[in-house]
Formats: sequence, C-alpha cells, structure tokens
Amino acid sequence: MALSGIEIFKMLPKTNCGKCGVPTCLAFAMSLATGKAELSACPLVSEESKAKLEAASAPPIRPLTLGCGERALKIGGETVMFRHEKRFENPTGLAMLVSDRMTDAEVGERLKRFQELSYTRIGFKLQPELLALRCDSQDRNTFTALVQRVQKESLAGIILMTDNSDIMASALSICAERNPLLYGATTDNAELMAALSKEYGCPVVARADGLQALAALSEKLGQLGVKDIVLDTGARNTKQALHDQVMLRRLALNHKFRPLGFPSIIPAFCMAENPLKEALVAATFIAKYGGIIILSDFRGETLYPLLVLRLNLYSDPQRPLATTEAIYDIGKPDENSPVLITANFSLTYFIVSSEIENSRVPGYLLVKDTEGLSVMTAWAAGKFGADNIAAMVKKSGIENRIKHRTLIIPGYIASESGGLEEELPGWEIVVGPREGAHIPAFLKNWRA
Repeated sequence: MALSGIEIFKMLPKTNCGKCGVPTCLAFAMSLATGKAELSACPLVSEESKAKLEAASAPPIRPLTLGCGERALKIGGETVMFRHEKRFENPTGLAMLVSDRMTDAEVGERLKRFQELSYTRIGFKLQPELLALRCDSQDRNTFTALVQRVQKESLAGIILMTDNSDIMASALSICAERNPLLYGATTDNAELMAALSKEYGCPVVARADGLQALAALSEKLGQLGVKDIVLDTGARNTKQALHDQVMLRRLALNHKFRPLGFPSIIPAFCMAENPLKEALVAATFIAKYGGIIILSDFRGETLYPLLVLRLNLYSDPQRPLATTEAIYDIGKPDENSPVLITANFSLTYFIVSSEIENSRVPGYLLVKDTEGLSVMTAWAAGKFGADNIAAMVKKSGIENRIKHRTLIIPGYIASESGGLEEELPGWEIVVGPREGAHIPAFLKNWRA
C-alpha cells in the first residue's frame, strides 16, 4: 500500500540538507508521496529505509525491459486506470510474428520490412520494437536457424515462442544477450522455464486459461525465483481478452493483487482473420491495456496509424508534446533560402514543416522553445514576443548560414514585427500567413 508523506518523512534522515533539490526532508517526502520525486535523489537515506520505501513505492504493475540498444522496450510500471488521472507510463510494444515454417524468402522480406517501417512525426521516431519467433516446426535445428538469422540480420527485440524447454534452451544460448522474452511458461513446464529464466536473467510469459489459473501460475513462478513476468490470460477472442485486460488492471491497481501485477501480452494475430480487423484489435489493446501486442505482419497502412495512436495515448496529458528548440533544415536549403520561425508545440511544428515541404521551396525553420505552447497561446503568455524571439535568432547561428537578413514570422503575431526590427537591427521582418495551408503559395512568391 502507498505510504503517506508523513510516513515517508519518518524514514528519511531529517537533515534538511537540500541535496535532493528541495529545501526540507518533509517537502521531499511529500514529493515522493505524490510521485514527483525519485528516492535516488536523497544521498543520505539509510539502506534499511531505502529497502522499505522502494518496496512500498513500487508500482502496482511491475516494470521490465526487453531487448537492448535502440530497440529496447520498457513495459509495465503503470499506476492509473485512465490516462487523464496522471498518464500512461510505458508504451505498448508491437511485435511481428515470424514462424520457422516460413520460407527463407518470406523471412527475409519480413526482416527487411521490419527495418524499413520507421517514421518521423512531430520530431518523434516511430517504429516497432519486437519480432516474435514462433517454433511451429517443433524441430530444434529449424528454430535455432531462424533465431540465428534474426540475431544476425536485425536489431529487434526478440520473443521466443515455444513450450519446449529444450528448444527454448538452445534458442536462448544464441540470443541471451538480447534479453529476449520467453513465451512461455505453463502449469506443465513452469519449473523448466523458471530455471531458464533465472539462468539467463530473461523475463518469461505466464500463460494460463483464465485469471484464477493465471494468478496461481504467476505465484508459482514467483516462488521459483522468477521476478519478471508477462501475463497471457489465454483469451483468444477480443471480447474476452478485453474483459481480462480490464480486470488485470483493476486487480493490480485497486486491490494491490501482486500475482497479477505484471504487464500483459496480447496475441492479436489469433483474434482476426484479416489485417484491417487485426489492426482494430491492436488499437483496442493499445488503449486497454496491453503491454505487448503480437501482429501477424506489419504493413505501413496499418502499422503507422497504430504507432501514431500509441504516441498520442502515451504522451503526458498535462504536458504538451514539444519539439526541441533548434534550426531545422527543410529540403536542402542554401544561403539564399527563406528563414521562418514558429513555436515548439509539436503539432505546430509538424504542420509548418509539412507545408514548407509541400511548397518545394527549401528553407530554414527556427523552432523557438515556448514550453510546448502554440503560437497564439505562447504569444499571449509572453513566451513568443519580440524580445525572446530576437534572443533565439541571435544565439541560433542562423546568421552564419544565410546571406540575407529576412525573417518570416507567423501572421498571428504580426504586431510583433515592429518590436523585432528594433531588437534585430539590419533584419527585415516579413509577416507570413496566419494559416499553415497558405505557406506553399507564400513561399513560391517569396524573394529575399
């Protein structure tokens, strides 16, 4: 059960040293209680208190990491039923199914497609993380050959799908450094899978039919020393799986039921007969509350909407999506290219940069840090006025990249043009369109 601020305060050193970043231990305790601070910020807390506080403050759904490198995926760690209460913590992982019965050509096509399906949207890189390798042949050599190929040709996180502990052991010996997910442990093979999980330090899927049987299996794995578990309720239709996901979250969050306090995995490929329905199933469980979703295949027309949905759901509702302050090259601009400026609200950046691309006129886009606010909101809040825009232009280094001294500002802040000319001597301030859709026509007629 979560501790109150006063209960946490009693276990802190009470030195009021300020090394944690707040002036008093009581203030730090209140921040810990509300999730606004990390215990690691206090360098003086005793090991005994640290152990107690970490146990008490552990999220009701245990976090774990799969894979490594840029495709590493963290799941779990969730603390709320609904996004508006706080935020969802760790985005749902998306996995492509690859069977060891597929031809070499088909496996090659899937690995290539997995690598190529990567997108940039409003400054964020969107891509899937996992390959689910399924042993349909029940042959050790066939499956390990597939694992070896994936290990060699892809940086993806790996899910190993076999109930056979001997085959699983052989596959693990090839890819253990990737921290794969072992899928999976059942009542019949729990001891053997638990031993492999402990030996290689890899998380394991507990699979059983129904929540009661799943809780029993999860407890058994815990007793065998397995800490990192992913839950499969055995449901293979959308209605039952949705019911199970909601119940898992409620039992973990509202009732602190530890045996089911783990992230889940959804085999969406079992729940639909065509790619479009499968994408709808996946969208359902990105929202409610899948930790990992396995799809039969990845296609751009279905994967991209899922990645965008995931980005939107797993952003912080209390903090606007923001793009980093910088100079962004749109196309291949040169010393004569136009210079535009806008706010760093990600949607604003996405719209403006897209319209510059549509104009086919290469240009420089200066993005000013407005704390994620849009142009009008930032201007009204005093974060996008002549003084701070001028300061950003001066420190950005754009003057070293262009011959002219012309700055195009959004039409919505036309009133700042006079102030900017005073703040930027020698610069011409041009008022651009109010709407992004008018940028292409404006740039085609622009001359420095």
